[in-house]
Amino acid sequence: MEGNRCAHVNPGVCDPYFKHPHRAALILARGGSKGIPLKNIKVLAGVPLIGWVVRAALDSDVIDSVWVSTDHDEIERVARIWGAKVHRRSPEVSRDSSSSLETIQEFIRLRPEVDIVCHIQATSPCLHPYHIREALQMITEQGYEYVFSAVRRHQFRWTEVNKKEGKSTCPLNIDPAYRPRRQDWPGELYENGSFYFYTREVLEKSLQQMDKRAYYEMLPEHSVDIDVDIDWPVAEQRVLRFGYFGEKKKTEVRLFLCRVSGCLTNGQIYMSVSGEQFVAINGRDLAGIRMLQKEDIKVILISSVNETVSKALLKTISQQTGCDIKLDMEKKDLECLMKETNMQKEEVAFMGAECEDVEIMTQVGLNAVPPDAPVSHLIAADFTCQRPAGHGVVFEFAQYILQMKKKTESQINQDSIDRINF
Repeated sequence: MEGNRCAHVNPGVCDPYFKHPHRAALILARGGSKGIPLKNIKVLAGVPLIGWVVRAALDSDVIDSVWVSTDHDEIERVARIWGAKVHRRSPEVSRDSSSSLETIQEFIRLRPEVDIVCHIQATSPCLHPYHIREALQMITEQGYEYVFSAVRRHQFRWTEVNKKEGKSTCPLNIDPAYRPRRQDWPGELYENGSFYFYTREVLEKSLQQMDKRAYYEMLPEHSVDIDVDIDWPVAEQRVLRFGYFGEKKKTEVRLFLCRVSGCLTNGQIYMSVSGEQFVAINGRDLAGIRMLQKEDIKVILISSVNETVSKALLKTISQQTGCDIKLDMEKKDLECLMKETNMQKEEVAFMGAECEDVEIMTQVGLNAVPPDAPVSHLIAADFTCQRPAGHGVVFEFAQYILQMKKKTESQINQDSIDRINF
C-alpha cells in the first residue's frame, strides 16, 4: 500500500483563528553537477529533469509556492518556463561542499512567510502529485515535524570486511539457514531520496530536535533516482511507464501537424546553378511519418506564406511524404480543421519551432519542439526532442506518439501491480 491514506484530522484546522501554514516546495538545482553536467535540466523522456517534479508540485494543489534554488542562469530560465519561482542561492551555499541543509536554511531566512518546506529532489522524475498531498497531510493533519520518502526493498545485507585480513562476512538481516521466500518476508525500508518535508522550526534547529518523525512509503516503480549517466536510459523507460504526465486528458492522437521549415527540414535551402531549389529530408523522418500513417494517424505539414521554399518544392514534399500541406495555421484554422474531422483538441499533436507557433501549441493535446528551437524559450513543451531539425526529429516524436498510444490502449493500472512478483 503506497502512502498513508488514513489521516487523523487536527481539530485546529477547523478553528476560525487557525492560520493556514504556507507550504513551499523547494527543488535544489545547482549548476555544478559533477556526475552529469547540468543534469537538472538534461532532457529525460522529452522533459527537462526538473520539469517532472515542478509539474507534480504545481498540480498537487496543496503547495502555495514552488521554488527552484539555483546558481545557474540556464537552470533559472528552464525553471521559470515550467512555472517555478527562482531563488538565486548565494555563493556561500553553491560550493561543492555545501550541504542541502545549509541551502534550505538560507532559503527560509529569506522567506519568512514559509512554514513548511517540501524539499523535492530533482532526480526523482516518477513523483506524482498524490505523493506530495499524502505526505504533506502527515505534517498538516497528523502533527509530524519531519516526513521523508522511503521504499521497501527485499535485499539481504552482509557486513563489509577487509578481504586482505581474511575475515568472514556476517549476515545483518538474514539467517542463511532459513532464507525466507520473498512473499514470506516484508522486506526493509530505505530512504529513496525522492523528498524530505520539514516544519520551519525543525530546520531552524538544524534537525537536532525532532520529536515526531515519519516515513512515507512509495512503490518501487516510483522510486527512481539518477546519479550517473548509466541510470539515464533505465530511468527514461521507467518514466515513460510510471511518470506523471500532467492533468491533460489522456487520449490517442489522431492528427499530427508538423511545421516544414525548422522541423521536417533544418531550414536550409540549396540552389543549383540554374536556380532550382532543393531541401534535404531525412529518411528517418519519412519513416516516422509513414509509421504514423500506418497507425491511421493523419499527418498534415504546415508552411508559412512567407516561407522561402517555393510552392513547386512544397508540392514535391507533399508527394514524397503523402501529406497535405496547409499554409499559415492559426487558432481559427485549427478549430475549423477539428470540426471538419470531428476531433477533439486532445487528439491533435503539433510540432512547432517558431515563436508564432506558441498559440497552436497551447491549443493541442500534445506538443513538441526540436532542441534549441526559438519557441522552446517561450513555452514548456510536452516533449523536447534530442535530435535536431532535419535529422530525425520527426521520427523521434513519432516514436513518442506511438508509445503514448500504446500506453493509453494498455490502460495500465499503476496501483494494482503484483507487489510480490514486481
